[in-house]
Amino acid sequence: MPDSTVLLDIRDNVAHIVLNRPGAMNALDLEMAKALLDAAMQCDETTGVRAVIVSGAGKTFCAGGDVKRFVSEGAQLPAYVRAITTYLHAAISCLTRMNAPVIAAVEGSAAGGGMSLALACDLIIAAEPARFTSAYTRIGLCPDGSMTYTLSRLVGMRRALELTLTNRTLTAREALDWGIVTAIVPEGEALLRADELASQLAQGPTLAYGATKRLIHQGWTESLETQMTAESQAIAALSGMADAREGMAAFAAKR
Repeated sequence: MPDSTVLLDIRDNVAHIVLNRPGAMNALDLEMAKALLDAAMQCDETTGVRAVIVSGAGKTFCAGGDVKRFVSEGAQLPAYVRAITTYLHAAISCLTRMNAPVIAAVEGSAAGGGMSLALACDLIIAAEPARFTSAYTRIGLCPDGSMTYTLSRLVGMRRALELTLTNRTLTAREALDWGIVTAIVPEGEALLRADELASQLAQGPTLAYGATKRLIHQGWTESLETQMTAESQAIAALSGMADAREGMAAFAAKR
């Protein structure tokens, strides 16, 4: 629905999730967190979805939590924040674990929970003017939305501490140099480039993508031998599926 805080449109095997509070810089409130989980679950449960794009309506990806709404909650704020993170974290887990690759198309600011959401995506296409900042400790809070899981894995512990303790703002170019961003495009073209990449990925082996995503994530915490066992099980399972049989036949025939 056009008035929903999160829009979902599925076409040509690509799901478009749009954060839709442009008047509030797409800031996260409880309604948006619930809607994001619903959209993520629909993407995961729809067989035809082979790639997902997350973007923001208007000129901003996501400014993080809706601080004005936080203030209005008064003494009920802890319960409100717990509810938001419950839905937001479930949505991020769903996006991370699903087979389909997930691409963030970032225009403008990705701050706080918006940066967390972008980091949780598999790939990030950023417009040249895009900016990334943790912002949490600036208002007396700590990161959520999986930032403390993803950020140090991407940039290392020292840089993760710098970004979260000083709230330094990274330009798109710096984010690319630090390994946060996949590619930079001119202003206004992030969604276009993300759509091109998603269309390409949608033609690929979705089950293999999903297995690869999950293996890479679990590889940070498993021993070498445990991880190789997981790899062995996953690749053996995939080898019996149609995508692998076709892929190997095409390679052998030089098609």
